[in-house]
Amino acid sequence: MKRIPLLTFFASAVLMLISGLALAQTAAPAQAATLTDAERKEAIKYLEETRKNFLDAVKGLSEAQWKFKAAPDRWSVAEVAEHIAVSEETLMGLVTERIMKSPAAPEKKEGAKGKDSLLRNQVVDRSTKVQAPEMLKPTNRWATLAELAKSFNASRDKTINYIKTSQEDLRSHFGPHPILKDLDAYQWITLISAHSARHTDQIKEVKADPNFPKK
Repeated sequence: MKRIPLLTFFASAVLMLISGLALAQTAAPAQAATLTDAERKEAIKYLEETRKNFLDAVKGLSEAQWKFKAAPDRWSVAEVAEHIAVSEETLMGLVTERIMKSPAAPEKKEGAKGKDSLLRNQVVDRSTKVQAPEMLKPTNRWATLAELAKSFNASRDKTINYIKTSQEDLRSHFGPHPILKDLDAYQWITLISAHSARHTDQIKEVKADPNFPKK
């Protein structure tokens, strides 16, 4: 199966947000079907797991460790963490403001089958390095680790609450991915978790650098 290029994924998401790419803005009629208990539990588990792993990776870092760069063109832990946090809010906005406000298209469900596990397994693969789109690049939005963590947690709490409480049919609303074609809203939320997992691994790579400050 072809690996998922993260740059293409995020560029697609950003374009949908800023240009309204082929998605109607009128809300679709209410759907009878909602997520199953198993789907909710699985999504919440992955969101909580990837949240914990990210926060554990940045916990207790000194200012020197937080801002250390292995090279001038490499991101620091602070920059990677900012990218995770801003992507969380941006992509959840895509789900709620674009995908779920597009008309339901249950006829696309068959084509989306099997993509849940594919997203989990392949998005985290860091064998292919890519550049993030401009609006998701770090710009020092948060002055401290504590402020960034607070914002990230607030965004992740909203995402988890949405999965817990939504009575909408997330499996019948779709947004286009340039490689995987149609992904349903539940799968886009899976991508939020997988994306944070991918970049948590990037943080671990920074910390593993031989020149990473001891304290």
